[in-house]
Amino acid sequence: MIPGHQPVLLREVLGLLAPGAGGKYLDCTFGGGGHSRAILEAARDVRVVALDRDPGAASRGETLAAEFPCRLTLIDSDFGKLGSIADSDFDGALFDFGLSSFQLDDPDRGFSFRDDGRADMRMDRRAGVPAARWLETATEEMLVRAIRDFGEETHWRRVVRALVAARGSGSLERTASLAGVICGAIPARDRRASRIHPATRSFQGIRIAVNDELGAIERALPAAFAKLRPNGVLCAISFHSLEDRPVKHFFRRMCGQPESSDDATPQDLRIRLAEPLTRRPVTPSDAETADNPRSRSAKLRAIRKL
Repeated sequence: MIPGHQPVLLREVLGLLAPGAGGKYLDCTFGGGGHSRAILEAARDVRVVALDRDPGAASRGETLAAEFPCRLTLIDSDFGKLGSIADSDFDGALFDFGLSSFQLDDPDRGFSFRDDGRADMRMDRRAGVPAARWLETATEEMLVRAIRDFGEETHWRRVVRALVAARGSGSLERTASLAGVICGAIPARDRRASRIHPATRSFQGIRIAVNDELGAIERALPAAFAKLRPNGVLCAISFHSLEDRPVKHFFRRMCGQPESSDDATPQDLRIRLAEPLTRRPVTPSDAETADNPRSRSAKLRAIRKL
């Protein structure tokens, strides 16, 4: 394991994937490589194909590949483009959505307001536009979708108005001043009562919008499932409801179950392609959350392909 990196729900993931000798596994979110390492160590001659669109993952992948010659392949790609990857017939696949510790802890990346830095927020800085530029040019409809829908911010109207008013002032360029703009839009009573920083939800929404995170999840889940061999296991770890919802709906659809209370599809029109391995999402133990507070909101779901 790379210092500073703690793979979430590692024991539970290994229990569900159950890596066997000579197996082939897909790690769609390499990050710090913790899950990939554990899979490689779990059995003889296991192979892992891993994806990550963050260029910073390349050096971590090279280090791990040197320890496991010819057993790890790291592909420089967004998992939203998983369908274009030629490899298939995997015994298991894993998604670990959200940000890695390396991204969160680097002020240069602009994901956090804990330390001031450029408001970038791109998972791949070679593509797209930084959050600061996106905030200056996005339509009001795009801002509403980011703050209200992706950030689930109660005071989204106030925040959107404040962001529009701050354009051209330079205060959207850096994380500290951007957080200040957002905080200033939240009523003081609610700022005091909140258990989280008042800018947390808006930062989440902006990040999701800049990286098209939900669109990537919706494209990647069926692509990963298609690449599994029969009896292959698909695991997904999410950290908030917006990530968990498409996972839950897709998994239920593959298992021939209603996706939600609004799903009125007749049972005889449903196709059962998988069986659930987790009736309810698996969450971290008290010991894990004490050791790694960032794991506290994690939810793990898994299905097995029939």
